[in-house]
Amino acid sequence: MQTLGNHRFLVLGSGGREHALCWRLSQPDHSEGQRRQHAVYAAPGNPGIAKIVTCAPIPLNDFQAIAQFCLDQGIDVVVVGPEQPLVDGIADYFALRADLAGVKVLGPNKDCAQLEGSKAFSKAFMARHNIPTAAYQEFTQADLAACLAYIQTQPLPIVIKADGLAAGKGVIIAQSYQEATEAVTEMLSGEAFGAAGERIVIEQFLDGKELSYFVLADGTGHYLTLPQAKDYKRIGVGDTGLNTGGMGTISPVPFADEAMLAAVDATIVRPTLAGLEQEGLHYVGFLFIGLMVVDGKPYVIEYNCRLGDPETQSLMMRLGPDLADAFVAAANGELSTWEGRSLCTTNQPVCTVVLASGGYPGTFEKGLPISGHETHLGNPDIEVFHAGTALEADGKLVTSGGRVMAVSATATTWPETIALAQSATAAITWEGRYYRSDIGVV
Repeated sequence: MQTLGNHRFLVLGSGGREHALCWRLSQPDHSEGQRRQHAVYAAPGNPGIAKIVTCAPIPLNDFQAIAQFCLDQGIDVVVVGPEQPLVDGIADYFALRADLAGVKVLGPNKDCAQLEGSKAFSKAFMARHNIPTAAYQEFTQADLAACLAYIQTQPLPIVIKADGLAAGKGVIIAQSYQEATEAVTEMLSGEAFGAAGERIVIEQFLDGKELSYFVLADGTGHYLTLPQAKDYKRIGVGDTGLNTGGMGTISPVPFADEAMLAAVDATIVRPTLAGLEQEGLHYVGFLFIGLMVVDGKPYVIEYNCRLGDPETQSLMMRLGPDLADAFVAAANGELSTWEGRSLCTTNQPVCTVVLASGGYPGTFEKGLPISGHETHLGNPDIEVFHAGTALEADGKLVTSGGRVMAVSATATTWPETIALAQSATAAITWEGRYYRSDIGVV
């Protein structure tokens, strides 16, 4: 196993996921009989992140500036939070520059990132490697008439997915043929999601339980399994309304027993990583597998090439200080001695509740003053992670996004955990703020 040391990380991103990553990586490590404190930076970060690590106001698409920052600060590992830099090829950019040989990117290259960047690519990949997933057909703008005819032959509800990245909102579950027709027409015209929707995937609806499964891979075929989570994507109580980027999560997942997780590993994780290797795609970084469990059998809904948001907020509450070493080992292709090791330090339940702006995932107002966000400072069982926040000139914290904050809470039992998360969330307010009151209940 890698020699222990103090590492230097740059976390890319500005959301709740990145806040949680910075929080975990910056925690002092008192294991192995020594005290270690890793150096953690974020770009561009957010006001919550800025309270715990140093932030650099660098745009995520400015690879040259990110690279220069890494050289100036002696960064060991760049931890990529969101998907866009990966799909745009940040790992490829670093790999091509000789002066960046000492800086590793924890994230897949552009070819591997197609697993998330293109739904059509990922579905075809699953078909090639016999990975269980829903039946599907893909269509482009030129196929509109054929697509409209096809959906009339499908049972309701019908799943319609934009091929490209759509900030977690590119999935429509149409309950009627009229709704499906309208969604298909808007997507293929570019009106709904721009270029991301100019190719779409029509998918069989799977009725089951959702499970978020996370793997950390090192590009040599070795990997670690991180804790699982359940994400609540719908905006409304009782899983109703529009899809969002995620309104809350829980971890661990009560229905994900050892037999289920073994089945996921055998039928999905290993075939996926083996398939990537067979195709010359050496996958480094996080692989997020969105699953639907139907009658006890897991099916892949989607792949993501990074950690989930808000799943990461729950996961980081359960993971220990050796996560930093695991990140370095994965980035350097050195996980061979880590397999079978658990990074999880607690099985206590965690519930994360997202606070959103009124109107999200549609139109919402920004710049609203936030209060109560520091109420729980010093409570080790509650963490408040910033996502869509900003500071005004006078230092006042205001909203700047659809999903504004996430509150993660942990306790001994599920009822205690859920109650703590809900009460902590209720203490944070701004005009029109909204959150689901049933996270962890349904």
